[in-house]
Amino acid sequence: MAVLVITGTGTEVGKTIATAAVAAAAVAAGRSVAVLKAAQTGVRPDEPGDAQEVARLAGPVTVAEVARYPEPLAPATAARRAGRAPVRPREVAEAAAKLATEHDLVLVEGAGGLLVRFDEAGGTLADAAELLEAPVLVVASAGLGTLNTTELTARELRSRGLDLRGVVIGSWPDSPDLASRCNLADLPEVAGAPLLGAVPAGAGALAPADFRAGAPGWLAPGLDGTWDAEVFRGREAG
Repeated sequence: MAVLVITGTGTEVGKTIATAAVAAAAVAAGRSVAVLKAAQTGVRPDEPGDAQEVARLAGPVTVAEVARYPEPLAPATAARRAGRAPVRPREVAEAAAKLATEHDLVLVEGAGGLLVRFDEAGGTLADAAELLEAPVLVVASAGLGTLNTTELTARELRSRGLDLRGVVIGSWPDSPDLASRCNLADLPEVAGAPLLGAVPAGAGALAPADFRAGAPGWLAPGLDGTWDAEVFRGREAG
């Protein structure tokens, strides 16, 4: 797994913090890691973006962006309004492939959901994953509504013949409601893929040392962690 594409089921689901957790666990396991942000929007040239936030939390990782646009919009719209060239899926794939020659693991973080448009031709993160022939990790929210968006994302991945590696809950609440607790069993069912972790709410506010120490415990062994879905489900159900 030289390249892992990470998408959310939508915006504000904890994708960047989950990416940081995956990076931190991989670094702790002794792997060299690069984080590529396909399209950074809503950030000025002098501000840190999502990739820099991953590095702040995860530790020594290489960071890169394919493009950056100032307005917090879908990449195609942000590029058009800024009068700049859009991101093309092939550019994302080529950047990731180059990083993969120099790192054990490259994490390609999308912008929003899987089918958010990068360019006027309708290119998406899914197209970049196809070009890379890379597995995809889906970051989902915990509560009501997540089953629909997760299943839609999983169906699109399957329709393209892409490998859905699993689902990570991007922000697991301190006091989960009934829907969240039920979703621990239902998410892998609708996704047709295993639940591979649950990042605690507020993890991004931890001191970097505490984040790095905690990250392996939030992720399953398939992501260099020690998290056990059955144990977690049993504990949270109680």
